[in-house]
Amino acid sequence: MTDHSPDVDSDAAFQYRPGQSIGYLIRDCYRIFWRSLEARLARHEVRGGQWFFLRELWEEDGLNQRELSKRVGMMEPTTVVAIRGMVEAGLVRRANDKTDRRKVNIHLTAKGRRLRARLLPYAVEVNEIATKGLSKSEVRTFRRLINRMKQNLVEAKLD
Repeated sequence: MTDHSPDVDSDAAFQYRPGQSIGYLIRDCYRIFWRSLEARLARHEVRGGQWFFLRELWEEDGLNQRELSKRVGMMEPTTVVAIRGMVEAGLVRRANDKTDRRKVNIHLTAKGRRLRARLLPYAVEVNEIATKGLSKSEVRTFRRLINRMKQNLVEAKLD
């Protein structure tokens, strides 16, 4: 892997040199984060794409497919495929909504619920590895800054 150490002499948000723009650095860091977490999830035969859905369902079980798609940030057809795989793996079950039969709600199975205690520690571990050597104050500052950048991009409506 090529060393793309930051150019500490420049205050510009965009650096022309490969690997120096903030967007590139965030993407590169995310990819490393994701590979690390995915390898841990695979120990329990959970695919990376299933992780996002499980996280949402652990917080609020019984979401309908549309709401689940929205919360995870996936297109509905992608959600349908992911849910199908999760049903086959015994992690979730589908059930028609009792008040609106057109909606399908997704519920965790006992197996899906049990995975929370096994998988969430992996997310903690990967985050701890990534923030090694950073103070609590630096981590708080990073969260504040990255959230501000996210909000700036949302407000600019770049998509």
